[in-house]
Amino acid sequence: MNALKTIINNNRVGQAQGIYSVCCAHPLVIEAAMLQALNDDTEILIEATANQVNQFGGYTGMKPHDFVEFVYAIAEKVGLDTQRIILGGDHLGPVCWVNEPAEVAMVKAVELVKAYASAGFKKIHLDASMPCADDGERLADAEIAKRAALMCQAAESVSKDNDILYVVGTEVPPPGGATEEHEIIEVSHVEGVQQTIELHQAAFASLNISDVWSRVIAVVVQPGVEFDNHQVFNYQPNEAQKLKEFITTVDNLVYEAHSTDYQPDHCYRELVQDHFAILKVGPQLTYALREGLFALTYIEDQLVEPAKRSNLRDVCERIMLEKPHYWNKFYPSQGAEAKLFRAYSYSDRIRYYWPEDEIKQTVETLFENLEGQIIPQTLLSQFMPMQYKALTKGQINSSPRELVLNKIMEVTNSYSLACNQ
Repeated sequence: MNALKTIINNNRVGQAQGIYSVCCAHPLVIEAAMLQALNDDTEILIEATANQVNQFGGYTGMKPHDFVEFVYAIAEKVGLDTQRIILGGDHLGPVCWVNEPAEVAMVKAVELVKAYASAGFKKIHLDASMPCADDGERLADAEIAKRAALMCQAAESVSKDNDILYVVGTEVPPPGGATEEHEIIEVSHVEGVQQTIELHQAAFASLNISDVWSRVIAVVVQPGVEFDNHQVFNYQPNEAQKLKEFITTVDNLVYEAHSTDYQPDHCYRELVQDHFAILKVGPQLTYALREGLFALTYIEDQLVEPAKRSNLRDVCERIMLEKPHYWNKFYPSQGAEAKLFRAYSYSDRIRYYWPEDEIKQTVETLFENLEGQIIPQTLLSQFMPMQYKALTKGQINSSPRELVLNKIMEVTNSYSLACNQ
């Protein structure tokens, strides 16, 4: 974890250095991010959320130790030294069990954090901000801090090397992008950030784990970046000036910015310069994956006879309609806009369906159909223009997997340039 601490320390003293966090469990996304790390000769931070990976399996079907093995297997495939991989847990807390009483949910949250720590995750975001069934509409800040400290104590109890780094606080709205459309995004107030830090520090002290506070490296705030189904709110440095000035007065800490997806490149650079040293990205990566896969289907339509086509776009739409629980709270329930959002929303709720067995097999059919084809450069120019340019420069070949990986790396490259100025 020395590499991550070094990045944090360098950022605090004014170096425009940061790290982006790959919050995704899709193998092609992780592979693309690892290829980026190999190109850059840097460490890579990969984080799983409590919804994706937990002691019961999460929606990926993986427990924390399974996720470690999954990531390391991809690293072996691409030739990345696992010592360069930093594994993190994002929004670890009772988020998966908020429909249960707080006492029950927190028992599960404690076990969740212990499972992550035992599996070797070295960066843990302690987030107990979500109210449980018997908590009322909003938790008191002191109670949030108390629960976070309890989870930290649990992680420390199973940590072999006492080297886990922690992040506290949470952003508004909740993780994964806004659930409703917004006109403005309110930047976190310095007073609230200061209170979050002080309450967590006091809660750590009350459990006799004050010594762990030196390994708290960041606080999550809202810098004014967000996205919803069809719009992106760009970072405005002047709106976050007070936050920038405040964090330099606090020992050891930087900011962690969530929902940074889809920002213009200059905004990523400005965020890092303003001490938002950890940039979370998730939906934009699977959005790029979807763009790449769908682009291949249009190429497939030109090269493969109808009876043999994968029909990936249609398969995704059908399964999303059959199993609407991952999108129906985010999109309109019916109509043309609903269909548009299911495939093309910035919220990218389609990402929850890539693990479906039928969709995975359909993607493989798409790849197999195009592996046996010589894809004309003219089709690449039409449907994947950036990959066409990379191909003509000799940077990639025209295999369908490599085309999709390169598409995803358009995103990782933007983050990489901002984090290594």
